[in-house]
Amino acid sequence: MNTKLHAVTPSRGLHANHCRAVDSDGRPIRFFMTAGQVSDYTGAAALLSSLPAAEWLLGDRGYDADWFRDALKDKGIKPCIPGRKSRSKPVKYDKRRYKRRNRIEIMFGRLKDWRRVATRYDRCPKVFLSAVALATTVMFWL
Repeated sequence: MNTKLHAVTPSRGLHANHCRAVDSDGRPIRFFMTAGQVSDYTGAAALLSSLPAAEWLLGDRGYDADWFRDALKDKGIKPCIPGRKSRSKPVKYDKRRYKRRNRIEIMFGRLKDWRRVATRYDRCPKVFLSAVALATTVMFWL
């Protein structure tokens, strides 16, 4: 069974990527997990209502949807999400700001230092999510 973790990382903005929520120091604050074959839109929709106040949101191409961009604008958040390659009309985004998305990638890298999380020993999604929560608590909050 494959899973995707969705994260939101407020560091002068939000970072959406496969995982959860992270603060300005790169520490996770929210978790949402979907099945591996499910679109990133599902994770985006689930995390949308719990997004903290931010000026902008960084996200990868998987989060490029007009409804998601509109929902972010309604919340007063500027999206910095590159357009999908299949878009007929290219979307403008701040490439310099988008490079800051590496913080969430670093957080995932640190999370994968935990062998249990990296190899996904747990078959049950609830147990796996609990292992991720335990790992993030020890690594980032203690």
